[in-house]
Amino acid sequence: MQKELRLSGSGGQGVITAAIIFAEAAAACGMNVAQSQSYGPEARGGASRSEVIVSNDVIYHPHVEHPDIVLAMTQAAADKYAGDLDPEKGILIVDSELVPNVPAASHIVSVPITTLAIEKIGKALFANIVALGAITRVSGLVPLDAVKAAVTNRVPPHTVDANIQALMVGYEAAEAAVAQK
Repeated sequence: MQKELRLSGSGGQGVITAAIIFAEAAAACGMNVAQSQSYGPEARGGASRSEVIVSNDVIYHPHVEHPDIVLAMTQAAADKYAGDLDPEKGILIVDSELVPNVPAASHIVSVPITTLAIEKIGKALFANIVALGAITRVSGLVPLDAVKAAVTNRVPPHTVDANIQALMVGYEAAEAAVAQK
């Protein structure tokens, strides 16, 4: 089994941090993992992308070409990366409030990621962890408890409770979105 994920958005949305946490959780479960990132020269607002490959076998090529899952946190990210999805089984996860024109994909999971972060946790800052919860649920690759542990180990200690709450908000929202299909 090998799965490729691409998390994309704009600088400041935390997609790189979310990918690192997901990769750490997968590694803690004994999987082979490759994680990479790319972002524009702007600290905030520029393009941002992070990729994770999770495999039970050796990863010979650590570059994602046809992701199984794409997270798009902005319209620009959706427009740029949705076309790379596996045409038959690829899953596109979008922030429904920030991606009004969802590109065609074989499977689409639409969750108001940033809105949920603001309404349920109190800050848009937690949108990346809400998205991580959605990815955890949709991918089924890494147990939720492993992702919780990775979040706890990665975020500042005084934010652990809010981040775990954000993770669960995203997980449950994705579960509801998948159930509606």
